[in-house]
Amino acid sequence: MNSRLAIIGAGSWGTALAIVLSPKFDRVLLWAHETDLAEQMCSTRINDVFLPGFSLPPNVDPTSDLGHALVNSDVVMGVMPSRFARATYREMLPYLKPPVRFVSATKGLEQGTLLRMSEVAREVIGEKFPPRIAVLSGPTFAREVAAGDPTAVVIASEDRELAASIQRDFSGPTFRLYASDDPVGVEIGAALKNIIAIGAGMCEGLGLGSNTMAALITRGLAEITRLAIELGGRPRTLPGLAGLGDLVLTCNGALSRNRSVGIELAKGRKLGEIVSSMTMIAEGVETTGAAVELARKFQVDMPITEQMGAILGGRISPREAIRELMERALKPE
Repeated sequence: MNSRLAIIGAGSWGTALAIVLSPKFDRVLLWAHETDLAEQMCSTRINDVFLPGFSLPPNVDPTSDLGHALVNSDVVMGVMPSRFARATYREMLPYLKPPVRFVSATKGLEQGTLLRMSEVAREVIGEKFPPRIAVLSGPTFAREVAAGDPTAVVIASEDRELAASIQRDFSGPTFRLYASDDPVGVEIGAALKNIIAIGAGMCEGLGLGSNTMAALITRGLAEITRLAIELGGRPRTLPGLAGLGDLVLTCNGALSRNRSVGIELAKGRKLGEIVSSMTMIAEGVETTGAAVELARKFQVDMPITEQMGAILGGRISPREAIRELMERALKPE
C-alpha cells in the first residue's frame, strides 16, 4: 500500500475520489478551501454540502490547512475548479518538493491564457522544480464513483512510467484506469465535452428528440477531435473513455450539471440566475469562451462551440442557434 495521497479540492469529485482511493493509501488528506466545511467533515464524516449521503472512510483526513495536506504526500491530486487552479497551485508551492507525483483531475481551460489544467500546474510548479504530471479523466459522476459503481477512466502523461505508476496505485475493484501517453487529447476531450453537454440540455429543454441528440453528440465529437489534433492530440484518444465516453455520459446523464444549465437556458432563464442558484460549478460555462478563442487562434472550424458561445453571451436564443447550425453551407462528412 502507498503512504499519503493529498486531494486538493473537496467538491463532489474530490470527495468521491477520496472515498474510492482510500483503500489504496494509508492516509488520504482531503483539502477544503472552506474551513467550516473541513470542520464539518471532521465532525460528521460526511460532505453534506457537495456529496451528501456518503461517509468518509476512517483514513480520510479532511483539512483546510494546505501544509498539513501536502507535506510528505507521495501523490498530489488537483481537483479544484479551473478558475481557482493557478491561485491554488501557487499557494501550494511552498509545501511541494520532488519526488512528489501530480495528478490533475480538473476539467477545463484557463481563461485568458487558454491553457489546459496540466499546463497551468506545470507553469506554476515549474518555477520551483520540473514537476511530473499526469491527467485523470473519463466518464464519471461523483455519486456513482462514491457508491462503488464500476467505473473506467484514463490516466495520461507523456511520461509513460508516471502514467503506469498512477495506474497501478489507483486501480481497484470498482475503479479501473487505462494508461495513455496523450494528455492533450484527454484534457481537450474533458474540457470541451462540457460545452456540448450544455447544448444537449438545451435540446432536452426544447423538447427535441433522439435524432437531434445523436447529431449533436456526433458532430460535437467531430469538432472536439479537430481541435485536439490541431493542438497535438492523437485521433485515437477521442473515440475512447476521455472523449466519446465522457461526452455521452455528460450529454445524457441526469446528474450532469452542464446539461442542467442547458435545460434551464432553454426554459428562458438567464445564465447569471442559473449559475448563482447552483451549489457546484458547471465548468462548461467558463470553458466555452476559452474554447471559442482557442478555435479561432488555431483556425479550427467549431460551429457548435461558436453557437454555444453566442447563446451563453446572450446574443442568440437556443432555437435560433439550432436553426443557424442546420442552415449552414452543405458539406461532406
